[in-house]
Amino acid sequence: MTTWWQMRPKILILLVVLGLFILQGCSDNATSEEAQTTEDGPVKLSIFAPQGPESDLQTNENTLLMEDKFNLDITWETTTYDSGAASEKRQISLASGDYPDAYMLIPWVDQFSQDELIKYGNQGVLLPLNDLIEEHAPNIQKAFEEEPDLKAMATAPDGNIYGIPQWNDCYHCSFPAKMWINTEWLNTLDLEMPTTPEELKEVFLAFKNEDPNGNGKADEIPVSGQNLVGVTYFMSAFEYYHSGEIPVLLEDDKVSIAAQTDGWREGLAYMKELYDLGLIDPGMFTQNVDALIQIGNNAEDIILGAGPWIPSDFTNDEDRLYSDIYQPLSPLEGPQSYTTYKFPSTPGATFVLTNKASQEAQVKAIKMVDHMFTVEGMLTAHFGPEGIGWRKPQEGDIALNEEVDPIYKQLPENPGEEREPNVNWGAMGQYWHYRGLRDAEVQGTDIYSPDGYERRLQEATLLYDGYQPPEDELFPYWKIWIDPSVANELAMLKTNIGDYIEQNMVQFITGAKNLDTEWETYVQGFEQLNAPRYLEIMQNAYMMR
Repeated sequence: MTTWWQMRPKILILLVVLGLFILQGCSDNATSEEAQTTEDGPVKLSIFAPQGPESDLQTNENTLLMEDKFNLDITWETTTYDSGAASEKRQISLASGDYPDAYMLIPWVDQFSQDELIKYGNQGVLLPLNDLIEEHAPNIQKAFEEEPDLKAMATAPDGNIYGIPQWNDCYHCSFPAKMWINTEWLNTLDLEMPTTPEELKEVFLAFKNEDPNGNGKADEIPVSGQNLVGVTYFMSAFEYYHSGEIPVLLEDDKVSIAAQTDGWREGLAYMKELYDLGLIDPGMFTQNVDALIQIGNNAEDIILGAGPWIPSDFTNDEDRLYSDIYQPLSPLEGPQSYTTYKFPSTPGATFVLTNKASQEAQVKAIKMVDHMFTVEGMLTAHFGPEGIGWRKPQEGDIALNEEVDPIYKQLPENPGEEREPNVNWGAMGQYWHYRGLRDAEVQGTDIYSPDGYERRLQEATLLYDGYQPPEDELFPYWKIWIDPSVANELAMLKTNIGDYIEQNMVQFITGAKNLDTEWETYVQGFEQLNAPRYLEIMQNAYMMR
């Protein structure tokens, strides 16, 4: 007969196995972030990311906070903020097969395009995030509910979410095609604020010829810009121009290219007249922002009459930047008067998970990103920990939108003070900077002080809001997905057509091409570039949105 003593080893083994099942059940039911630690230690997660020259992501304060909060051991594979270099390094890592568990990127540096998401998603390199979001990311789900366009942007035509885009609803950024004019010169010459293209031309002529800076020299530059920035403002009085994209029009659900219209031709003719009169700085077409700022900062006297976008784009001299010298011009009342509108997000994704990530790493990573969809998580990732990168509001604080209660103020308290180094992820953590949160930032009430600069931009934007095209005429770049089978073809068409438009724009304005005799040839050139095929692809994508 078998005794209990003889059966003891089998009973012990049974008890151990039963205990493991019980522990596993407890582990599966543990949902609190405080109960993340396992006997095996932190979960390893490798991330490819851009890193600024003054940051070390491995020792970054926000990295340490994320590692502690989610029991992670993050290893970083970094690239620079140089867009071309960052994109190339990411592509090499994917092509080699030696890629990390996750990519966390910055839209203006590099991100996965929509066709890349579909391509690598279909290959199994990028993981669908749908189930992870449903099970572990309540804040991302809430953001999708509050901004359906964000969910539409994230969801591929096959229904999968292969990556998460950022949402950065910057009000003044939404209307970038602004122009700021030197009102000291207007007052000196007893001129009114111009409201039409013709009135603006007369003002620029006075700036050029009547010595408004009073130094006895003909050194005034009526208007300048950089890399065609500024041209958008002038063209918007005649035809819709979306800089950075081929200007596509939408009428009765049919797409066309704005750069072929009579309105476009009128806009070019107007700018050519300004150029022929010596009113447009030739540097507007080619110079970079540093060269433009040198003009705005001219040491001896102010020589710039008008500059585009925001004042800090054309001067960083504090006596000029934080003063009432430059005031925003309203959109010019012309034949069209549709100003450029910029959507709060860029099609594609900045966060993806790859098939190299373990199940544990996938869960931890999505929880980490989900945390950045909370107010505290976004503020800490973007600015740094509370008390270092931001603080809660105090009595007397006023929000950027004075009709809402303030939520936070960026630190340091006084503009000009140096920020704590290496405490945040900056734009890499800016996943859910929604309009309500931006509006609730504490801002100074003096718009001509560093602390009130954002309020100044906010107030200037009110002049432009309402001039965007109606929704049924605004082509929704952010809502469409391109069929992967035509993505490469479209990219080449877009590059060739975009270059053609910009090159001819400069040539017509400067007189290198004759607008009267060579316009028809220019229009016919779109056929040679296969623009009809470009429009066919865009039309199909629009109808399938």
